[in-house]
Amino acid sequence: MLEVVAAVPGMVDGLIRHIKSLQGMRHDGGWIGHLLREAENERMHLMTWMEISKPTGFFAVFSLLYMVSPRTAHRVVGYLEEEAVTSYTHFIGEIDAGRIENVKAPEIAVAYWNLDPESTLRDVVLAVRADEALHRDTNHHFSDRIRAKRESLFEDMDTDGNKPHIKY
Repeated sequence: MLEVVAAVPGMVDGLIRHIKSLQGMRHDGGWIGHLLREAENERMHLMTWMEISKPTGFFAVFSLLYMVSPRTAHRVVGYLEEEAVTSYTHFIGEIDAGRIENVKAPEIAVAYWNLDPESTLRDVVLAVRADEALHRDTNHHFSDRIRAKRESLFEDMDTDGNKPHIKY
């Protein structure tokens, strides 16, 4: 199950960018917070689906990949997230076909995604799939920004007092 290792990339990316930011005494361009929130979100996916197997060397391997090529690391994560979207779409199909029982949603999922207390497994899968689609798009976007040497997430914004406006 992809969820077993899905929290690792955001944590590794956030940690490495945090260290580089501190070493260079410069702002990270807005990435660290986003990456750590993504890691937290993926951790909740894992806790919701109950850990089936323990990740082994994935953290070390991904850390090395990120140090060698952050752009490639983000691209790989984007593709893994796309696979997750596809897997959850099939999961929904299995629930709809009656091959997987549409049980009551676990409390941890209801609390995390602020679902209706009467939510079902299908509602949880829809919420997780939406998260994965956002993670897919974000990681491909980060890879594109690295390639374009436009890593600061703030450089596309105008400031009007304290209110940022995204330039289109």
